Amino acid sequence: MKVVILAGGYGTRISEYTKTIPKPMIPIKKIPILIHIINHYRKYNFNEFYIALGYKGQIIKNYFKKNKIKNCKINLINTGLNTMTGGRLKRMSKYLGNKTFLMTYGDGLSDVNIKKLIQFHRKKKKLITLTAVRPPARFGAIKIVNEKVKYFKEKSSIDEGWINGGFFVIEPKVFKFIKGDNTYLERDPLEKTASLGELVAYKHFGFWQCMDTLRDKEILEKKINKKVF
Repeated sequence: MKVVILAGGYGTRISEYTKTIPKPMIPIKKIPILIHIINHYRKYNFNEFYIALGYKGQIIKNYFKKNKIKNCKINLINTGLNTMTGGRLKRMSKYLGNKTFLMTYGDGLSDVNIKKLIQFHRKKKKLITLTAVRPPARFGAIKIVNEKVKYFKEKSSIDEGWINGGFFVIEPKVFKFIKGDNTYLERDPLEKTASLGELVAYKHFGFWQCMDTLRDKEILEKKINKKVF
């Protein structure tokens, strides 16, 4: 199964680093967060990656020229400087074919069991499975009833305690819900599939941490020091 990692955003909320490097290259314990993400999938024997590049994508290309990962296929795909998350994913469609694929963001770490996530997705037989997590309430919320996502609200004031933690399993039919480069995955596509009953949530009770701000980076450093991830 192929793994897509969205790694093209500007990362403006952590500009202390992103003025000079793209967000996925910010080091956590001297290793780019992107590599931590790749290594997590590799633990479950997923070794074919499609990385959606945008802002300062050449820095990511240069990194992989100098740093080869053994027994791992890294495909670096330019998906445009100002393309939104849904648009980046749609630009990947020609590389993914008609098979189920995995997707996550290039700025979050988790110890979610990818094998169990896929098993859940296959059991539910829906278009999208997302990993639901319980972080601080400053994020958007999803409402889950019998494991189906009843609504998806990005950064909504309505907080049901669960949010989108990334780490998706996706069927290729989802591409029909993405109009083009200006589509945010977290808006029309996820909201629409939720309304159709085609978006389900795998509840993850373990470690998850995004890296939106410098404070988030510091939390990740401490967690890795404690070997949480």
